[in-house]
Amino acid sequence: MPLPDPNRRYPITLPDGSDHEGTVFLSQAIDHPRFQAGAYSYASDFDAPEDWAARLAPYLFPFSEENLVLGKFCQIAHGVRFITSSANHAMSGLSCFPFPVFDPDHMTGFQPDVRDTVIGNDVWIGYGALILPGARVGNGAVIGAGAVVRGSVPPYAIVTGNPAEVRKFRFGQDVIDRLEALQWWDWPAEVIAQAEAPLMSGDIAALESLAPGRKSPT
Repeated sequence: MPLPDPNRRYPITLPDGSDHEGTVFLSQAIDHPRFQAGAYSYASDFDAPEDWAARLAPYLFPFSEENLVLGKFCQIAHGVRFITSSANHAMSGLSCFPFPVFDPDHMTGFQPDVRDTVIGNDVWIGYGALILPGARVGNGAVIGAGAVVRGSVPPYAIVTGNPAEVRKFRFGQDVIDRLEALQWWDWPAEVIAQAEAPLMSGDIAALESLAPGRKSPT
């Protein structure tokens, strides 16, 4: 079965033939200089906004100094918010009050925190999760509903809670290492489509057998 067209804004077609406007491929729905989304990464919302960037990352402005970067094949549930670095206040002085932001001559360039927020590939972010400034989430991680994520999340970890903590890993380290080496999300679309069965069943050997450039046994 072929992959959905990554150039469609609305990748889900309902049984009546209409587009499901509550789910979008973010690469087609986001037009923001500081927000990058890889192919096939989608977000869903029960109250679909006109401006998906503002809904998902309300503190990320065109003049912000940080970036929000999402990899490919990410899945973002309703209520997820990325609180990016522009939201942070300076804490080195006697007050945290952001005096310069109220002066248009000094607003731009005043940003105490400029860390990027980077989400890997094939990351599932559950309902209502909050991703804090500077978070780094590894490939294949699962962020539980309502989790508050800061710092680094290892590849293929499942994290929940506030603050989010690693509860377990989706696979053993051997499988994680093999998946990280394969980087299947970068394969050509037609090869990923052929790999649907092993990707969904967990057959790592079958997935490896489909890797581009792999020589067939003689």
